[in-house]
Amino acid sequence: MLDIKIKKLHENAIIPTNGSEYSAGYDLYSCTNEEIEPHTNKKIGTGLSMELPHGYFGAIFARSGLATKNGLRPSNCVGICDEDYLGEYIVALYNDSDKTQVVNIGDRIAQLIILPYQSINFIEGCELSKTTRGCGGFGHTGI
Repeated sequence: MLDIKIKKLHENAIIPTNGSEYSAGYDLYSCTNEEIEPHTNKKIGTGLSMELPHGYFGAIFARSGLATKNGLRPSNCVGICDEDYLGEYIVALYNDSDKTQVVNIGDRIAQLIILPYQSINFIEGCELSKTTRGCGGFGHTGI
């Protein structure tokens, strides 16, 4: 189990929770009341900042219930919180519906998954290895 240092920036902030023992995602909560007009986005604060362990980042994903029932999803589809980011975790929510949606203090607005990442050293070259697939792209496999 990872230990994550977390700081409440607002009195309304709620520490992330998971829905069950084996949930990968931890729910993030709104610390403000907001209205999101149809087909627009709004930044919703969680009132939290975190210090992630070295080699990890936070990925912010949609909550399936919020997306399917209310038409609200992260504007950038998946948010990335780098390990050296120590500011407030903010979720930009997009309203895909045709009616104004309300987000209240304490509403679950997204889910956070802490994932490892690998540092990469890109090596430029003139040739890549040969594979059966080669340059076959979109639809190449017929699916």
